[in-house]
Amino acid sequence: MTTDTSSFLEHLQTQRARYRYRLPSRPDAGRFIDQLMRLLFPVTQDCKSVSQHVEETYQALHDQLTNLICPLEKNLTESPAIITERFFERLPAIYDSLLLDAHSIADNDPASIGVEEVVAVYPGFYAIAVYRFAHELLQQGVPLLPRMLTEYAHGQTGIDIHPGATIGRSFFIDHGTGVVIGETTIIGNNVKIYQGVTLGATYVAKSMAQKKRHPTIENNVVIYANATILGGHTVVGHDSVIGGNVWLTSSVEPHSLVFHQHQTDVRLKSLESLEPINFVI
Repeated sequence: MTTDTSSFLEHLQTQRARYRYRLPSRPDAGRFIDQLMRLLFPVTQDCKSVSQHVEETYQALHDQLTNLICPLEKNLTESPAIITERFFERLPAIYDSLLLDAHSIADNDPASIGVEEVVAVYPGFYAIAVYRFAHELLQQGVPLLPRMLTEYAHGQTGIDIHPGATIGRSFFIDHGTGVVIGETTIIGNNVKIYQGVTLGATYVAKSMAQKKRHPTIENNVVIYANATILGGHTVVGHDSVIGGNVWLTSSVEPHSLVFHQHQTDVRLKSLESLEPINFVI
């Protein structure tokens, strides 16, 4: 072994000793989410995962979550067991909230054949569900794991929702690919967004970490595809419609309609340049 290699390995050993976090298993985090979804929504079970043992599955998930949190114990103010217990106490309320989300998608998407289809296959519903689980853990002071869960959903769906965002009841994401919802975003009730929407910050600076950097979307707002809404001071008033491809960095009043102005110029050839047309009768 060369001197350079030995020095490099010593550096890695020192770094390992000083590392702040021990990460939970990423594959285990993904398995926990998918098994939790199958417990809450039997329609998501495929032919290889179907299980009728609800209590047994519930206890297994309880143990799995405790095991996921345990590596982070030094960074917690409460024990993993207490956090897990509180999460599962909150699970019925999260479940009720997810049913509202599913009904919102089913009721507002003409292509949907019903709530079961939404729950079983819609990426928007899946991403919202994982966000709501992760948000609850973040509220309890769990570091890293909430982001790990939402990044798992991001990889599965193309929808990036930070677990720190605040999202109200009956949330609708249609299609979903490319949606980005930043950490300090506040979204009210009955909001609908489409693919490619970004709710982001006007600029990125580490000094802004503890400040509100992302917009507030009030109740009953619709945001169409590829709209970009930026800034912590930007408020979209209730019952507004934001059209596709809009770039918005300032607030709009309630009941506003904001759209991207599109202009089409039709250029016609002069009559002299046109080829003669021969009619055959």
